[in-house]
Amino acid sequence: MNNPSAQNTTTPITSVSQDDINAAVWAACDTFRGTVDPSIYKDFVLTMLFLKYVSDVWQDHYDNYKAQYGDHPELIEEMLKNERFVLPPSASFYALHTLRHSPSNGERIDKALHAIEEANITKLRDVFQDISFNSNKLGDEQQKNDILRHLLEDFAKPELDLRPSRVGQLDVIGNAYEFLIKNFASTSGKKAGEFYTPPEVSSLMARLMTPQEGDEICDPTCGSGSLLLKCGRLIRENTGSRKYALYGQEAIGSTWALAKMNMFLHGEDNHRIEWGDTIRNPKLLDSAASLKHFDIVVANPPFSLEKWGHEGADADKFSRFRRGLPPRTKGDYGFILHMIETMKPGSGRMAVVVPHGVLFRGAAEGRIRQKLIEENLLDVVIGLPDKLFYGTGIPAAVLVFRKHKTDDKVLFIDASRDYEAGKNQNNLRESDLQRILDTVAARQAVDKYAHLATPSEIAENDFNLNIPRYVDTFEEEAEIDLMAVRKEREQLKAELASLETQMAVYLKELGYE
Repeated sequence: MNNPSAQNTTTPITSVSQDDINAAVWAACDTFRGTVDPSIYKDFVLTMLFLKYVSDVWQDHYDNYKAQYGDHPELIEEMLKNERFVLPPSASFYALHTLRHSPSNGERIDKALHAIEEANITKLRDVFQDISFNSNKLGDEQQKNDILRHLLEDFAKPELDLRPSRVGQLDVIGNAYEFLIKNFASTSGKKAGEFYTPPEVSSLMARLMTPQEGDEICDPTCGSGSLLLKCGRLIRENTGSRKYALYGQEAIGSTWALAKMNMFLHGEDNHRIEWGDTIRNPKLLDSAASLKHFDIVVANPPFSLEKWGHEGADADKFSRFRRGLPPRTKGDYGFILHMIETMKPGSGRMAVVVPHGVLFRGAAEGRIRQKLIEENLLDVVIGLPDKLFYGTGIPAAVLVFRKHKTDDKVLFIDASRDYEAGKNQNNLRESDLQRILDTVAARQAVDKYAHLATPSEIAENDFNLNIPRYVDTFEEEAEIDLMAVRKEREQLKAELASLETQMAVYLKELGYE
C-alpha cells in the first residue's frame, strides 16, 4: 500500500487551541492579500482547508491500521476501502506539498480535487466545478506557482495538523469554517443583504425547534450549512441517533460547494443540498413535483433582498403567495411564505431571522401579517440585540411559526438588552440563550421582558408586531425627595464654609494674608 501521506514529517503537537488553528488559517490568507481580491481567495483557502483535513483524517486512519496490520499491506488496503470516503494517493495534500517546488502547482491541485470528486462521486459531485487553482486570476504562471507553493507551506504548519487523534472532540474544521466565513463576511455581502449567522443565533434557532429523531430538516437559504449541522448535532447529542435527514438549497455556487464540503467533513451523509434560487426555482420537490414538506424549516434569508423574484411570483405554480404578494423590492415575506408552505401539516415548525421592518411595515406586508396571525401560525416573536450580525448593525428578530399551536396567542420577547458587549460585534451568552428558551417553554408574561398577546390585542394594534407595543421596558425614575435634597445642600454649604475658614488659617500661617 502506498501511504498517501508518507511525506508528512510534522512533529505532532499534543495540545491544540482553536485560536491557534484559526490564526494559522487566517495567516494563510496573507499569501493572497495584495494580489487577489478577498472575494476570490476565500474559496481557495477554504478548499485547501478541506483538502488538508481529509488528508489528515485519512492519514490518521492509515496509521491506526498500520499499527494493527503492519505486516499485511493488502489488509490495510482492504480496511481503507471501508472508510466513509476515499482519498486517492496522488490527491493527498502531502503528495502535493512534496512537489510544491516543481512547476504546475495549479494543475496538480486541480487534478487532485477532480480525483477526490471522482472517488466520492455520490457525495461530492460537481463540488469543485467552480474552483480552479490553475486560474489566471492568480496571475501569470510564475506568480501563480509561487502563491500556491506558499499556500501549501502555510497549511503544512504544525498548528494545522488536523488529525482526529490530535484534535479529539473539537469541531475544529467547523469552527475554522465559521471563523473564516465570519471574517470574510465582515467585508462582503452587504449589498445583497447577506449576513453571516453568528453561531449563538444558529444555536438559538436550532434549540427553539427541538429537533427529534426521524425529523426531516430544511434550510432553503442554507449558506455553508451551519444551521443544518447544528440541528443534526442536537439530535445526536440528545438521542445518540443519526436517524434524520438534512435538506438545503443555496443560490450562490461557491457557497453551495462549501455547504457540500461541510456536510462531507461532518459525516452528514443523509443530506440533500441543491444549488439554485429558492424563490424562482425551488428544487426540493417530492415525487409528485410538489414542494416537499419538512418537520423543521430554519433559515437566515438575505435581509430585504431587492431582486427576490417578484416578477414571476403572482403566477407561482406552488401558490406560495396566495396570502399576498410581497413588495417588489423587499423579499423578506417571499422567503417566509415559501418556508410556511414547506412545513408538514402536523409536525411542521419553523424559525426565521428577519430585520425588524418585517414586524411593522405596512401595505402588502401588513396584509400578509394579518393573514398569518388570523390563521394562527405565528407562535413567538423574539427581538435580538443589535450588532450581532457581522457586517451590519441592523437589529434582527427571530420569528417562530407552528402548524399546530397549543393556543391562539403570540409570545413577544424583548431580548435586546441581554448580551455581552464586544468591540465590533455584540455576543449572546449561554445565559441569554437559556433565558429566551426558558421563557418560550413557560409561555407566560415576564415583567419588562415577555408578553403573551391575544389575537384581539394584536388586531387592536392593526397587526403591527413591533415588540415595544407589547413589551413595556420603561423604567420609572425614582421620585426625588426635595426636602432631603435641600437638607443635603445645606449640609454641603456648611462643610464648604468650614473648609474656607480652615483654608484662610493655612494661608495666614504661610504668609499669604
